[in-house]
Amino acid sequence: MKTKIAFFDTKPYDSASFDKHNKDYGFEFHYFEAQLNKENAALAKGCEVACAFVNATIDAEAIKILAESGVKLIALRCAGFNQVDLQAAAKAGIKVARVPAYSPYAVAEHALALMLTLNRNTHRAYERTRDNNFALHGLMGFDMNEKTAGIVGTGKIAKILIKTLRGMGMRVLAYDIYPDHDFAKEIGMEYTTLDEIYAKSDVISLHCPLTAETEYLINSNSIAKMKTGVMIINTGRGKLIDTNALIDGLKSGKVGYAGLDVYEYESEYFYEDLSNVVMKDDALARLLSFNNVVVTAHQAFFTEEALTNIAQITLGNIKEFAEGKELTNEVKG
Repeated sequence: MKTKIAFFDTKPYDSASFDKHNKDYGFEFHYFEAQLNKENAALAKGCEVACAFVNATIDAEAIKILAESGVKLIALRCAGFNQVDLQAAAKAGIKVARVPAYSPYAVAEHALALMLTLNRNTHRAYERTRDNNFALHGLMGFDMNEKTAGIVGTGKIAKILIKTLRGMGMRVLAYDIYPDHDFAKEIGMEYTTLDEIYAKSDVISLHCPLTAETEYLINSNSIAKMKTGVMIINTGRGKLIDTNALIDGLKSGKVGYAGLDVYEYESEYFYEDLSNVVMKDDALARLLSFNNVVVTAHQAFFTEEALTNIAQITLGNIKEFAEGKELTNEVKG
């Protein structure tokens, strides 16, 4: 019998990619636009696998419904797993697997794109020239060469970004609870403390996972320690930054620029077309009002290569499950 999979939060590009690669597997897909949460978990009834994305809320209540519906595997088609109550899943006998890395190049390149956009004001210049306004006032940038970048987290994505920034002549300071000293020596960067990163960095880019220790890593206290005019880039997880503290920093001028591909309350907005809806999130609306802030809708991963890798690794995880094998990419609580 074919393994049945309930896909949640499905967009046209998701179904197109998974359908293409399913030719090698022959699974039975059931696509749903709804996000996976306790209100929609029952849609998985009769399926052995529930496949979800970054903005799912797979808490104990949702897991209880999934288990009652016959689900034995939660296949995350993303790297992060903070949206899953792993202990509740283990108690219910449901395994959890993820896609640990689908394109570190895509995310690193997007982080760099945010930096360059903010620095050289290309987003503002684009809007001006469309109105035949070719004035340069207010578009002044700075040479990134010889400036200092602070990188928090030095996994695969960060290492690609660090290599690029070093190639641009930037000094790189980094922090990681598991430092890779061989890489640091090879690339010419320095591991240091978070406080030193805050004090010395012209640009700070976040690439660490969201954990109890890193939630609101960027807050009013850490911002107070930063250089005036600092640029903050976040392509990691929204709750790495206390949004209200960031807004206060932008208002005071302490934070000179912010490039955000993620937002702590993004689940109600990102990936949806809400152009005809009044924005009810005051914090997000305020962020969008700053001309020195660029917000993108969690698209850093969004390349052809990444979608291919997501489909192939997710389906590979499900194949291992269907064949009763040990899951290469299992996440345990």
